[in-house]
Amino acid sequence: MNIVRVIANELNVKENQVEKTIELIDSGNTIPFIARYRKEVTGGLSDEVLRNLDERLKYLRNLEERKGEVRNSIENQGKLTEEIEKSLESATTLADVEDIYRPYKQKKKTRATVAKAKGLEPLAKIIIEQKEERDIEEIAKEYLTEEVTTVEDALQGAKDIIAEDISDDAEYRKQIKKIYYREGIIHTKNAKEENPTYSMYNDYSEKISTIPSHRILAINRGENEEFLKVSLEKPVDKIIGLIAKIVIKNPRYEKILLETIEDSFKRLIEPSLDREIRSDLTEKADKQAIEVFGKNAKQLLLGAPLKGLTVLGFDPAYRTGCKLAVIDETGKVLDTGVVYPTEPQNDIEGAEKELIRLIAKDNIQMIAIGNGTASRESEIFVSNTLKKVKEQFNKDVYYTIVSEAGASVYSASKLATEEYPDLNVSLRGAISIARRLQDPLAEFVKIDPKAIGIGQYQHDVDQKKLFESLTGVVEDAVNTVGVDVNTATASLLSYVSGINKTIAKNIVKYRDENGKLKERKELLKIPKLGNVAYEQCAGFIRIPGGNNPLEITAVHPESYEAAEKLLNKIGYKKEDLLEKDKLEEIRKKLSGVKVKELSKELDIGEMTLEDIIKELSKPGRDPREDMPKPILRNDVLKFEDLQEEMVLTGTVRNVIDFGAFVDIGVKHDGLVHISELSNKFVKKPSDIVSIGDIVKVRVIGIDKERQKVKLSMKNIG
Repeated sequence: MNIVRVIANELNVKENQVEKTIELIDSGNTIPFIARYRKEVTGGLSDEVLRNLDERLKYLRNLEERKGEVRNSIENQGKLTEEIEKSLESATTLADVEDIYRPYKQKKKTRATVAKAKGLEPLAKIIIEQKEERDIEEIAKEYLTEEVTTVEDALQGAKDIIAEDISDDAEYRKQIKKIYYREGIIHTKNAKEENPTYSMYNDYSEKISTIPSHRILAINRGENEEFLKVSLEKPVDKIIGLIAKIVIKNPRYEKILLETIEDSFKRLIEPSLDREIRSDLTEKADKQAIEVFGKNAKQLLLGAPLKGLTVLGFDPAYRTGCKLAVIDETGKVLDTGVVYPTEPQNDIEGAEKELIRLIAKDNIQMIAIGNGTASRESEIFVSNTLKKVKEQFNKDVYYTIVSEAGASVYSASKLATEEYPDLNVSLRGAISIARRLQDPLAEFVKIDPKAIGIGQYQHDVDQKKLFESLTGVVEDAVNTVGVDVNTATASLLSYVSGINKTIAKNIVKYRDENGKLKERKELLKIPKLGNVAYEQCAGFIRIPGGNNPLEITAVHPESYEAAEKLLNKIGYKKEDLLEKDKLEEIRKKLSGVKVKELSKELDIGEMTLEDIIKELSKPGRDPREDMPKPILRNDVLKFEDLQEEMVLTGTVRNVIDFGAFVDIGVKHDGLVHISELSNKFVKKPSDIVSIGDIVKVRVIGIDKERQKVKLSMKNIG
């Protein structure tokens, strides 16, 4: 197999792009580094394409390795033929390879192996060849022994051998799988008492070829929880007829071979292929769910930070009280506390007094309210209190609802204990909620991505693949933004290209002992951070207030000389980047640069030069500034206020296969079904909306009993 050609065709890129990228990967370069600093080599492949390329490369190399193992095993048995060689060469999946290997695998005790041990293989051969014109019973008598005492036993043993051979035949399995996928139906029904969650799946049928991923995962979950029974319906007569047409050549043998084929299918092929098809469907569904989860996670991580504000994190609860934590614009904890405005205490007066005191004392500008238990009651309380703050102090303070998913996981984590050893576990959650508003990326990297409550069925999918995918997503997000080496936590630093957890801790330790780093080169003094790691990480590290103004940008040290020559060419030096007036002039002059000509003069690639120009035009710019800012509120919308056809502004909180959930300011997020996302046909909701998007929606359905809202993004003026 030509791996390079296969990947190039799959990803619709050129073979030399794949070839060069594989060389970079094999040399130990990370995907973020390749995507950002080796564009000329890869032809500008994006981090997403590079991740897919890397994943396929691993799979196809694994496939080739397995082919080699299978080939050697069959050869050692003296059974390798040219036909098997060709089959292995053309196999494109591991499942295909295992099907080819099936007849040659060392088998445990089966009915066929028992029959072979009794010497019945020659009889099976006579029956399958169908050349003898004598009665089959007459032939069978020649194989009677002390172990095989009757003709029936002899024939049954021969049939068992033939049945296993048929079930092991790779070509039969391939053809039968095609029939499954073309005509098979997945059927579900209640396994025991009805469960409302799975009510739609009682006596439910859908074609295997069209069932969407989210339904496969829902059915799997229902089956695992023992609420559903699942079966695959397939045209059995057609399948048996397909095998019979190939196997039966002599009418004298029709009866015995038809019985054998039916037994082979029912006893061996059907259970095995049912499992295989279910596994294939699950794998496909997992892949799609992980993809959706990854896109959502990236959008969440790249959410716009609200910088320069003092924020109060408000973690709602009932019995144990609402936890408060005030953090300043740098994330430092100023105050913590607990108030009881909710049931059963209902101490609204005392809670109000404490909240107003903290707002005045710490000059709080923003309140971040967690969206969990008692969130609605807390929102009403905060909104009413802020009105009084406006009346008493003529001060505008706003609030916003923040996802608190994973806050409790973080609160009890080892990392949270190290960060806040003197604070109660419950108060750490309020700090996390506040910090998510200030800097979503820095806060969310502390939490297992599975716990951040986006996507669907993330606990049901292949956990190893999910972990690998999400690690890649977090790496790409962190390296897209860049990291201030002097303020970043070890958890954030560990996602920087070339930096592992050990090096990240060493950086923090070095910083604590020696003070702030002044230049990127100083990283080489960090234990275990050598030249290779430095090359990978340097461009993603930011050093505001350091010795070199280029180090607040993503310009890599290998391009410093070119960047300075570029600035000199337009009449400036790197220090001018820090002066506001001169920066405006630099921007104008850079916008008129002729990239093609200058790239030759500076001996640097055009794509790299374009990136340098972007960086020098906006030094220190956070790419997240372009993302939608959170909706800030100072009044509350009650569920009872909702009316059909009302148009509202909301924030997309989750994007799944069948639509998007939008926070419109009532207790539960409303659902925009995939059919209501656009006037045009929508294949994937993620093509239309992303987490964090601010969207206009129209109320099209209100379920007062279940407090659910149906929304539409269609036909909004």
